[in-house]
Amino acid sequence: MTEPPYQPPSLKALIHGFIQNRFATKTEKVTPDDPVYLKLQEQFAPPTWLADAARRVSQLQVVTHSLKAVHPDAKGTNLYVEPGSLDRGNLVGSHCLPSDFQGDVVGNAAALDVYKFLKLEWQGRSLLERALDHDSELIEALSDNQDEAQEWTRAFANIVEPKGTPSSHARGKQVYWLVGDEPAENDGYHLLAPLYATALTHPFHARLSEARFGEHAKTGRKARREGAAFEGGYSDYLNLAVQKLGGTKPQNISQLNSERGGQNYLLASLPPNWKSREITPPMREAFRSFKRRPDVWKTLDELKRFLETDPNSNMHTRDLRDDYVTVLIDELMLFTFDMHTLAPGWTTDKKCELVEEEQFWLDPGRAHQDADFDQARRQSNWHEVISDRAASWFNRELGYKSSLSMGDTEHAYWEKQVGAVVQNFRRQLDDLQDALRDDDDNLPGEPS
Repeated sequence: MTEPPYQPPSLKALIHGFIQNRFATKTEKVTPDDPVYLKLQEQFAPPTWLADAARRVSQLQVVTHSLKAVHPDAKGTNLYVEPGSLDRGNLVGSHCLPSDFQGDVVGNAAALDVYKFLKLEWQGRSLLERALDHDSELIEALSDNQDEAQEWTRAFANIVEPKGTPSSHARGKQVYWLVGDEPAENDGYHLLAPLYATALTHPFHARLSEARFGEHAKTGRKARREGAAFEGGYSDYLNLAVQKLGGTKPQNISQLNSERGGQNYLLASLPPNWKSREITPPMREAFRSFKRRPDVWKTLDELKRFLETDPNSNMHTRDLRDDYVTVLIDELMLFTFDMHTLAPGWTTDKKCELVEEEQFWLDPGRAHQDADFDQARRQSNWHEVISDRAASWFNRELGYKSSLSMGDTEHAYWEKQVGAVVQNFRRQLDDLQDALRDDDDNLPGEPS
């Protein structure tokens, strides 16, 4: 029989135990006779650490709606709003969160140990909940000096309060919302500053991740492919997009964003996709077929004419160039998705002359039919080859019958822009295929 987890005898013991564990972690590689050890011993004396935590807590804010997810450099107001206080409309929103929802934390990442402290639970309630209620048990446990303990409690409770005067920021978003009857009248609008519903995003991400990669979902998909009975059912979320917040430093956005590795799922919100023509697979050169797409050659022509004007090297030029490139990369992904709707294995046609990496890119479904193809595809850095070929295609098309000089510098730029998207796409595609692929070791043997 497993023993129940250790329960401190009192709230004070819980607090002092947390501080002692922090001290033990900090001094793992320090000997007791080291001056650093003595300094840390003073720093982690409970009264000293609690006083410092009450000071540092002002560097943090517990929020339900954050601004940094809108733009990492935005410095306006974040909000903490109890879900139960929101209007309960007919749509899914933060008001749907349960009473024990998990708030997010924004601010100085170096002060996150204070938030871990406030998340400690005693008799079913966190220290933060007790601080918000100005709980007498917490006050008594913090310090023998009642005035000091009450001051610390107020400081800890202020972690949910906005910092400074409510404000937006130049790098935030603003939306003019019509509240009057006359759109032509300036006074008929409210200026809204949208915030990111981070407390809602986290359980949403957890639910979709479980539906995509959980064992229950994998078992259900396997049963469906084999035509076997399966109890309970499973969910599929089609055409998901993944929004990456914070780049290589997701902790700079928020604590929960860091726990998700910066990943945030976006559900598809698309109009019907009417296809007026049959999708024809490219049999010789993928990028030649790609160029035939109307939006591709139009955008490419506009970019070419813009660069031929020799624009000034400034932010406006870079932004406009990047906008054109973004449209072209988006079209490249749409082209990719179109090819993926074709019957898997179309690259086995004798007429297909695509290089191997382009086959890996455009016909991933073939991996389920051809074990050699699957192994070769997994071992190949095909996303790097595709990025390089795309960059060469950019240089070739922009330099064709033009005064533009396209060389290694331009090639490196195109390759970097395309590579970031294609590499992320490959990672997601591989994850999805792993979720759908049967585990060969667990497959039943062939019937005799």
